Amino acid sequence: MSAQEANTMLRQEIEDFFFHEAELLDDWALDEWFNLLTADASYLVPPTDKPRASHLDTLFIIADDILRLRERVLRLKDPACHVEYPPSRTRRFIANVRARMNGDEIDARANFIVYRHRRGGDVRTFTGEYRYRLVRLNGALKIAERRAVLDAEELGALGMVSFIL
Repeated sequence: MSAQEANTMLRQEIEDFFFHEAELLDDWALDEWFNLLTADASYLVPPTDKPRASHLDTLFIIADDILRLRERVLRLKDPACHVEYPPSRTRRFIANVRARMNGDEIDARANFIVYRHRRGGDVRTFTGEYRYRLVRLNGALKIAERRAVLDAEELGALGMVSFIL
């Protein structure tokens, strides 16, 4: 197999993985989504003015480690979570998928549009780029890091980001 064929197969696999993840999040299948994560995964949404910053020395919109992610999933499923009950209806579009091997990891990126519908509210549109660090565990792709870099100059008009981007 040529390098180009291998790259095409990798991109197709990553694209299918991203489409599956988007479906789980749109369906609010949060437990199944959580199972896509490694035991030390992180979910990051950097500030809009510093998309390449490190969460170790910059205040992020979201900087969850696996423990906080578990709590986020539990809270989002709880009817007492008023900000997301009933849950937002979302629809994700994934495009321009790119992937490359980086040792034992896969660096992957994709552009996204997420439409968020809330009862009694306007439709909010979030656009940006996903940046992933993926690994294979027992032959399955797992998310070690998921970064959602928003295109917005500010979040004010978009409202809070209480759901998983």
